[in-house]
Amino acid sequence: MKITDFDYNLPEELIAQKPADKRDSSRLLVVHRDSGKLDHRHFYDILEYLKPGDLMVLNNSKVLPARLFGVKEGTGAKIEFLLIKRLEGDTWETMVKPGKRLKPGDSVMFCESPLLRAKIMDYGPDGTRIVEFEYEGIFMERLEEVGSMPLPPYIERTSEDDDKDRYQTVYCKDEGSVAAPTAGLHFTEELLEAAKEKGVELAYVTLHLGIGTFRPVKVETIEEHSMHFEEYMVSEEAAEAINRAKREGRRVISVGTTSTRTVESAAYYDEEAGCMQVKAGSGSTGIFIYPGYEFKIIQSLITNFHLPKSTLLMLISALYNREAILEVYEEAIRERYRFFSYGDAMFIE
Repeated sequence: MKITDFDYNLPEELIAQKPADKRDSSRLLVVHRDSGKLDHRHFYDILEYLKPGDLMVLNNSKVLPARLFGVKEGTGAKIEFLLIKRLEGDTWETMVKPGKRLKPGDSVMFCESPLLRAKIMDYGPDGTRIVEFEYEGIFMERLEEVGSMPLPPYIERTSEDDDKDRYQTVYCKDEGSVAAPTAGLHFTEELLEAAKEKGVELAYVTLHLGIGTFRPVKVETIEEHSMHFEEYMVSEEAAEAINRAKREGRRVISVGTTSTRTVESAAYYDEEAGCMQVKAGSGSTGIFIYPGYEFKIIQSLITNFHLPKSTLLMLISALYNREAILEVYEEAIRERYRFFSYGDAMFIE
């Protein structure tokens, strides 16, 4: 398939620059795959489409305040860091801007009291740098004080204090992402509690989103694209909940493409159960889901509206079909839905 098969024209003014006033007040486009019917609702109406016995899988990864602004020691040049991945100890793979100014041996100061400094140790892949941090106290506390949320490049403003709350899900737990699992941003604690009271089961998995989320597909034929690997973890508790739902024939709903990629990566066929199951444990996944893929665990998906030509658009096209999804997107544009990370939601049920 060609990358151009997943293109569409989006008016720039529909790219959400701020979140909705309230998390669950965002709009919701419900896609009925059996009939092709579309419902235009609000996210708090999601309860009407959830049934007792449904199981929702949510990604509880927490976004790091991974964007840092400092100065190069010796010259005072302004430097921007984006932490990508912790390698070991205090060593990180980091995107730097402007990259040409930083070579191994250089140091960048972010804060003198309490101290937060980084030394460039080596060149990393794709123009990144391997850096080692020197700091006083606890690193994550320094990061919370000095860092800002790594809003995606299509949000054309600087990160604000409110983003430290709104660019996180209310159920985030394990730090490690440099982008939010945005489908979960619409849920409030009250909405999740109401879902449980209705008889919907919740299972939390973890996939730490990396910088690959922002990187475009650069090949013309999508089968040639290679995904960046990301770390995931499925607890024994989550695996048992998902496996029980599969054995009992209950619907498994993924909240977001990252939750989908996690459980599909951990799926295997269990001869004794006679169905697909999920293996507990941690791993690294570069799974690429595009049309032709047969889903093993997920039946339905809550998701946001995704970028043209993106792997996320390819994933949802695999769950429904490419032509139908592009028609849904055309309808969303006509109805002035808000797109991307801080935008509205879609339920492919």
